[in-house]
Amino acid sequence: MKFSIDRGVILEPLHLMMGVVDRRHTVPVLSHILFEVEDQNLVMTGSDQELEITAQMPLTASLEIGEVTLPARKMFDICRNLPTQAVLDVEELDHTIQVLSGRFHCQLKSLPSHDFPRVDLGEPEHSMVVDAAQLWELISRVDFAMAQQDVRIFFNGLLLEVMEGKLRAVATNGQRLALAETATDNQETGTLQAIVPRKAVAELLRVIKGEGDVQLKLTRQHLSVERNQVRLTTKLIDATYPDYGRAIPVGGDKHLMVDRRMLKNALMRISVLSNELYRNVRLQLSSGQLQLSTNNPMQEEAEEVLAVDYEGSVFEIGFNVGYLVDVLNTINGDQIQIVLSDSASAALFLDPSDESVKYVISPMIL
Repeated sequence: MKFSIDRGVILEPLHLMMGVVDRRHTVPVLSHILFEVEDQNLVMTGSDQELEITAQMPLTASLEIGEVTLPARKMFDICRNLPTQAVLDVEELDHTIQVLSGRFHCQLKSLPSHDFPRVDLGEPEHSMVVDAAQLWELISRVDFAMAQQDVRIFFNGLLLEVMEGKLRAVATNGQRLALAETATDNQETGTLQAIVPRKAVAELLRVIKGEGDVQLKLTRQHLSVERNQVRLTTKLIDATYPDYGRAIPVGGDKHLMVDRRMLKNALMRISVLSNELYRNVRLQLSSGQLQLSTNNPMQEEAEEVLAVDYEGSVFEIGFNVGYLVDVLNTINGDQIQIVLSDSASAALFLDPSDESVKYVISPMIL
């Protein structure tokens, strides 16, 4: 195999694949990227057996077709430290790969390309085109609510729901829930669900960031997302997502409207003295005002009173302050509406300027 390619063409795909390749080297070939020369194109693939990113790019010169694997980290570090206008010449020599660029040259060891895993997507059951910025916004408004390492595996991923005329994203860890949806041209009848693993969600946001269209393809086991000659394919979590609709509270009789930035800044200030383990904050409501307070085992405490739009009865409830700040960081509007029922029931957080998002947070025992 032998080819030439501009450093600026190959650098971004290499950067994307660094989040996929296996850094633990449990399977040696997974720390490598597969390079395939086909006519005048180079196809690069990085994989961890669950998640795969493939990129296709034009070659400066294609001299000999073939395929090899190269160590991902070394290739990325070499490319990013070359001059901006550099051209890489790559050639297979016996069991080593020679990389040349100007006065720089090196030899890298390759592993057998036939050992490199491939993801077989199969025939998609559903395909749709979505605006890249629209999809990025949808996912980034809910991904923070996913669990980290929950034994309930479906909580460690993000639910994508394809419905007629809309695409919905849902994430929850059992104590909080985030839901967002966006309108699409999809004409699919019924509802299709896919639970995307946490790692794949992070890489997906990197792949789709920017302008243009994104092609989504779904099978029972895989999700494929393609944008600008870069394709991400991930295995889906094989589980049934819980009925999240039952977790969204209805009928709350206490409605609070407050300036989002003012509330966020106040929470950030008093959270300095919250319990480091429980991160608890107390909200005390009375006519026209909201009192925030917290304390910790060192008998330190903080409180702040905010003017708010509230005309209900005196009320008190506790929350994890980090959960509150996450929601306030994600909502785009200037105001936030909080709907409450009692101190033992979950609260609903809404953006009055955007009905497509809903956030739910369960209370803490005070």
